[in-house]
Amino acid sequence: MARKARQRISYVLPLANSPGGHRLGVNGLAVDRDRSILYTGGRDGVICAWDLNLDLNQPLKTPTSSPKPTKSSFHSQVQAHTHWVNDIILTQSSSALVSASSDVTVKVWRPHSEESQSPTTIGLHSDYVKCLASPSSHCDWVASGGLDRKIRLWDLGGKGEKLQIDVGEDENTAKGSVYALSVRDSVMASGGPENTVRLWDPRTGKRITKLVGHTDNVRSILITEQGDTVMTASSDQTVKVWSVTGGRCLYTLTMHNHSVWSLYSDHPQLSVFYSSDRSGMVAKTDTRGTPELDQGLSIAVAQEHEGVGKIVVGGNYIWTATSSSSVNRWKDVETEDVEFSIPESIQKHRNSSVAPDFKLQRTTSQENAPTKKTGEREPLPVNSVLRMSNASVLPFSWVRNEDLAPLSSGESLRKQSEDLLDSELGSLVAIKHTPEETIEGQNGLIKHIMLNDRKRVLTVDTAGEVVLWDLIKCAPVQSFGKRHMEDILPEVNTLESVTNWCTVDTRTGTLAVSLEENYCFDAEMYADEIQEKNDYDFREDQRINFGRWILRYLFAGLIDEEIARDEIFRKSLKPPSDQQSGLQRVNRPTSIPMPVTSPTFHRNQDDEDSVITPKGYPATTPGLAIGVATPGATAAPSQTDTTQNPLPANADEHATLEKQKTRNSQGRNSGDYFSAAPPLPSTANAQTNGTHPTAQPEASASSPVDAEKTEKGKEGGSLFGKKFRMNFPKKLGRSSVEAKPIVVDEKSEDSDDKSSEVESKVVEDNFLGSIQKIRYEYEERLQNEPPESIDSAITPSGPTETPVLKLPSMTPLIISEDRPDAGGVADLYRGTIGSVGKDANVIEKCAPMWLGDLLLRNQTPHKEVVKVSFVLTPFEDLLPSVASDDGNSRLNANRMLRARKILSYVADRIEPAGEIPDPNVMKPEDYLELYCQGQLVPNTMTLATLRAHIWKTGGDVMLYYKSNGRRPELEKRMKRKPGMTNGEADAN
Repeated sequence: MARKARQRISYVLPLANSPGGHRLGVNGLAVDRDRSILYTGGRDGVICAWDLNLDLNQPLKTPTSSPKPTKSSFHSQVQAHTHWVNDIILTQSSSALVSASSDVTVKVWRPHSEESQSPTTIGLHSDYVKCLASPSSHCDWVASGGLDRKIRLWDLGGKGEKLQIDVGEDENTAKGSVYALSVRDSVMASGGPENTVRLWDPRTGKRITKLVGHTDNVRSILITEQGDTVMTASSDQTVKVWSVTGGRCLYTLTMHNHSVWSLYSDHPQLSVFYSSDRSGMVAKTDTRGTPELDQGLSIAVAQEHEGVGKIVVGGNYIWTATSSSSVNRWKDVETEDVEFSIPESIQKHRNSSVAPDFKLQRTTSQENAPTKKTGEREPLPVNSVLRMSNASVLPFSWVRNEDLAPLSSGESLRKQSEDLLDSELGSLVAIKHTPEETIEGQNGLIKHIMLNDRKRVLTVDTAGEVVLWDLIKCAPVQSFGKRHMEDILPEVNTLESVTNWCTVDTRTGTLAVSLEENYCFDAEMYADEIQEKNDYDFREDQRINFGRWILRYLFAGLIDEEIARDEIFRKSLKPPSDQQSGLQRVNRPTSIPMPVTSPTFHRNQDDEDSVITPKGYPATTPGLAIGVATPGATAAPSQTDTTQNPLPANADEHATLEKQKTRNSQGRNSGDYFSAAPPLPSTANAQTNGTHPTAQPEASASSPVDAEKTEKGKEGGSLFGKKFRMNFPKKLGRSSVEAKPIVVDEKSEDSDDKSSEVESKVVEDNFLGSIQKIRYEYEERLQNEPPESIDSAITPSGPTETPVLKLPSMTPLIISEDRPDAGGVADLYRGTIGSVGKDANVIEKCAPMWLGDLLLRNQTPHKEVVKVSFVLTPFEDLLPSVASDDGNSRLNANRMLRARKILSYVADRIEPAGEIPDPNVMKPEDYLELYCQGQLVPNTMTLATLRAHIWKTGGDVMLYYKSNGRRPELEKRMKRKPGMTNGEADAN
């Protein structure tokens, strides 16, 4: 069976309530002229729709006295992607919006559908998808290109990939990434960082030709309606026009002085087109009626404050997209039959006796100059005119007044006037410097720092405001205003070392947190560190697992729904006699004797109710004992008493680390720091059965590895055990259990001389599989119990293990899956905390099984405990040593072990033999101190923090313990020599 793809659970911390709009820069623009709607795709993964309230079918030639248009308004938005949206296009008569994203997906959104569906994925690349193209507004497919050096054609009806083109395959080039794409019915053009333009046949995928001439990245491509001419824009500051049939460059236009980033045209022959560059200049070029293309008119229409990555035109308006979250609207400029205003400096020459009288007028031909239409529009400034190429002349003629100069002198006057104009124009001035309207965006997060406690994150947004967030509460903690993040970090950071349990990113302008099975249960905190007031009775040194805590309440609604469904299912259970099954054997035995090897057991004489444990194995504190590290004698395994302690166990409680007790500690029946804690009332509603199964002696191994070996030994100890794998009903409670890797297929065989019957229980490898296992358990219990006595087997964690959280109901939740074949990640589910209950059917099919085991059974995947090795010696030998008989003082323990536990370990071993503990005696941390690198170690500091922030080097951590003077008799014992009395020792 193929290995299941890795899945992750993500949630996005909601930002402050604000009107719709982007939080990061805008990369894509598309306009629906008929509905007067502008669509924008942003780096925040959001697609927004804006009502423009404009007549976009109105011709450009309108009087200057036209009324001022109304402002645009927010229409709707959708979180389409989990990464940047790089391009969007409208297709199928503007009813479908296709988007390409850096999350390697191509999605289609139908905003006008009656069902109001979310965007659906129609294709996947193996790297960022950079561009889209469609041959016409009515076509049923779309082409996409990306950094995976592939061009893919996708069916808009969801039928998948129609065609795939491997760019540069025949040339074996590593620079085949596709940054620009355009397509018509018979030709498709692509460009990228290799500075070439490739032409393809979109029907067969075969390459037609390659156009070479650019010297930098090709950023944008247009193709005429007939498919005979291609226009390309490049970072080499040029716009080139190519002949498809000739396969050569016809014109090189140099009206830009910076990298040209975008082209737009809705003219069939590209006679009127718009271009934008890195400096923010937007140019409009009109070549209608000119004998040569480079003799047309190019005007600097608008000037943005930063580079313009995308432009779109509708009606009389131009919209520009930049790295800002806002979109600007500019009034378009008419370039046909226009006049130019004379600069003031040239006007002075006109008034002088030397300079002739002239006027400036753009003509479509030298012979037939258009007549001036007075009053229709203002003349254009001459210093907004762009020279289209190095070899072209400025696109207007200098004409002397007829009554002042003969026509024979026109050519020399034109040359004289043009030279004069070049010297007088000076710097370029765009016609528009201020947009007619700005569609405002919002502030998004652009940088973050995870604090040492792995629970809080410091962020800064596009406005420079710094905010502290709590990842567990999904809410901001404090705002610091517009300050430098580096100045605030020392104020809020703590001296801790906590294992990483999640990944955090702000690539979409929000704080997104992702959890994976491999590491989301690695981080813990002590329950006494929870700052909020609570009424929970926590066990001493109880730890809270971050992953279990947050997942429990992210899916609280789902748990409630599954509990309700489970109750309905249990009510529908019937006794086996009422069930008709052809696979059940007649007169089958009710039980099968199992060969058991009985070890020697003993009871604790001081506790008649204690659980039976293997003889000679002392009880220890779960997960927090200290063990002898090599070199040293191997410690004996211990039995973890889970019956006497109803409180939830920690994730590593079956991995006890112990040191063999000295004679001093063996005589103590209580008070040892690693002994089992006394039972506390549990707040969880533990589920109990009406019957009491026979007690089976069961001893846990000394470590998870040993436990696994023990289990394998039991399973393979006999041929019978190998053949039958039987699960006996157990008493269920709300305690955490480390789940072994789950066997998906469970088989039971029973055979005789006449027949062989096989019952196969197969569970799905998803969230539903966890539910199926619970229901199979009900069927097994139904063999011996009446249906009404079967209690629910759904046992989520209680508030003592996962304190109650009240998370914002609108917090987005995402379940995604790696797609190794495509090289990306695909979203399987999108919802919110408030919607997981009603989406239970969808989540059951797409969520991983480990999530189901956690939420329904409070089981976490098995993982080895991380230990820290250290050497524990007395400071200047003022106190007795805790080393073993061979002098080994090298120990190891859980990285979360606190310093106070180490002091308890020391106190337990330096007390005299046979001493009866006094309940009023001082705690070890009250009279003992621990030092590392000459620094006093706080009692609540963990070994992990001590190693990271005090020891700060490799090897074993060197720890020294000493008395603080509150119990001087400890040091006096070290001064007493053999045969000395107490008085003699005191005198010394």
